[in-house]
Amino acid sequence: MIFLPAIAHPLPGLIAGPGTCVPSLKRRIVRGLTGLISLPQVGGWPWFGATDQMDDMMPWGRGMLVTRPGGGGGVDPSEPEPAVTTSRAMSFYHAPVLLAEVIELLQPAPGKLIFDGTLGGGGHSEALLQHGARVVAMDQDPNALRHAEERLKAYAPQFCALRGNFRNFPQIVEETGVSGFDGMLVDIGVSSHQLDEASRGFSFSKDAPLDMRMDTDAPVTADDLINTAEEAELARIFFEYGEEPAGRRIARAIVKARASRRIDTTLKLAEVVAAAAPKRGKRHPATLVFQALRIAVNDELAALHDFLAAAPRWLKPGGRLAVIAFHSLEDRIVKQTLQHLCAPFLDRPEWPEPRPNPDCLLKPVTRKAVKATPLEIELNPRARSAVLRVAERLPG
Repeated sequence: MIFLPAIAHPLPGLIAGPGTCVPSLKRRIVRGLTGLISLPQVGGWPWFGATDQMDDMMPWGRGMLVTRPGGGGGVDPSEPEPAVTTSRAMSFYHAPVLLAEVIELLQPAPGKLIFDGTLGGGGHSEALLQHGARVVAMDQDPNALRHAEERLKAYAPQFCALRGNFRNFPQIVEETGVSGFDGMLVDIGVSSHQLDEASRGFSFSKDAPLDMRMDTDAPVTADDLINTAEEAELARIFFEYGEEPAGRRIARAIVKARASRRIDTTLKLAEVVAAAAPKRGKRHPATLVFQALRIAVNDELAALHDFLAAAPRWLKPGGRLAVIAFHSLEDRIVKQTLQHLCAPFLDRPEWPEPRPNPDCLLKPVTRKAVKATPLEIELNPRARSAVLRVAERLPG
């Protein structure tokens, strides 16, 4: 299957948008495809390993054609690594957590195809690419995609980025012709850049519009929830997604406050929460409320469920699935789901004996959760809550 993300495409979730491809560019693509269609395809994609008259003009990122640095194939591990701008100097910064552990457990290498479902600033993808693997990446944040593409453009022959939520990866990736991966990675939660960019509204460290959308085109913002949801719904969100013990009292205070003025900024909400639930310990009283709202706005837990349900069948035999979670709600879902997918037999009290588990597709690689080292936490305090779990697809 030939994938043309810059031309009319049936899936609006792909990164290519209106105006991405001008007529002259379309003509160049069509002319190049005349000789490309009959060539062998590696990994199911024509630009993975194919060599022809288009060899130095390969699609990457947003489906645009760019000149491949130096021509030829992918990055040779024996050659000097391409110059890469340091991540802190870039406008979209994200420190990839548990990076050494991810590389050790996913085992990227030349010839392997790996899916990065949460591209973010591109840190994990960059390390996978540096080890010679090819990477198909996704992110729902257009800002993340733009900056990651710039960061990783030296790896264009090995790299493709698509726009979308990782929960929808089967529908989006299937259109590319890829049918399986040697490794899959998702890093759940909000990126460092999203937290630090005040205008996104993820943090109350600065006053900003109450947004919290990872996908900036999503229809519902935190402002919408705070100012329109019923008191009982707000209490449920705070309790289920934030495990906030004062959720009912906070919900009641929000409904009362919004009757006189709209709560439309991060500091307005933080003030209402702080007045309703005084500070306990070092943590700001609004911390769990903001976490809960972010999860609700982005439907994060349901997205994780959907991804875990689909991912095992996209792994090749021996392929590995790695998930990084940042709080107990996420990690509980990952732990319980992997336990089920790794159990050869199921047993219930009413059954005379255990029965084979039809969902047993994986075996555990990490018996316990992998956590950041003290050194990493010192360098990146946000890594302190990161938890990595890995499982491997069974043969057959």
